Amino acid sequence: MKRRAFILAAFLSCALITFAQWRGGRGGGRGGGRGGWGESYIPDSARTAREVQSHSTGTPNWSNPKEFEHDVFTFVRVRRDRAPWTRGAPWSTDAPDSDLNLSYRLQQMTSMKVDPNGRFLRLTDPDLSKYPFIYMVEPGSLSLQPDEIVALRSYLLNGGFLMLDDFWGEDEWDNAEAVLREVLPGRKYQELSLDHPLYHCVFEIKTKGQVPNVHLGEMSEFDPEHRTWERPDAMEVHHRAWFDDQGRMMIIATHNTDNGDGWEREGESDYYFHNFSEKISYPLGINIIFYAMTH
Repeated sequence: MKRRAFILAAFLSCALITFAQWRGGRGGGRGGGRGGWGESYIPDSARTAREVQSHSTGTPNWSNPKEFEHDVFTFVRVRRDRAPWTRGAPWSTDAPDSDLNLSYRLQQMTSMKVDPNGRFLRLTDPDLSKYPFIYMVEPGSLSLQPDEIVALRSYLLNGGFLMLDDFWGEDEWDNAEAVLREVLPGRKYQELSLDHPLYHCVFEIKTKGQVPNVHLGEMSEFDPEHRTWERPDAMEVHHRAWFDDQGRMMIIATHNTDNGDGWEREGESDYYFHNFSEKISYPLGINIIFYAMTH
């Protein structure tokens, strides 16, 4: 968590680079099927994203100079249990493509050095404190054991940052919020307004855009109403945050939107890429990481 300062200068170099440069140089082919709403398709033995086959259009590869092999930003996805009474999917949704694609875009669009291999870690893993940014997908199904609640509380209060993404509707929100109340008792979230510095630190973000899953996103091209929400109580996108006593953001929850699919599925449809990955999920993901690593 002491390695944040070097990222500020790195990000400042990317503001004028256009997204039109992104789509060349990709490797890999289409992988197999994805896991559903049941248990994770990633084996317990897998600790890194490179151990899992691509489930979209392949993931890029890159390397860093030896002097930066350990002084890099690493995307960490939290491995966790799934509450069986919820509608949400497991912790592995969109992995490994979303993790590696976003990491590649950070490497490609900025001068910062990014680990070409993401991590899958439990909250109780002793290595967690090495990484200042962690990501949870589908927190509508979030379930934490008592020792994980304690570990996450310690991580956040000691400078860590958590992003929650891809959960829809009030039931899923209620479950995630209930768990977070156990993690941070007495603290309340607040809806971020668009004048918050997070939306202006790298890319200028003027709206809270909604990213649907790739199938609904493709259909929205031909839908007169351009419907991108997954169910009727999930029409409005929320960006909610929890802060510590000094006003530092500890958690951001992007609710009623699926940024992870925007990162994972960018190569499957030109319409989806240009309207959702390029315009919404990548700018927001980059801004969130920049803000988290510099505040």
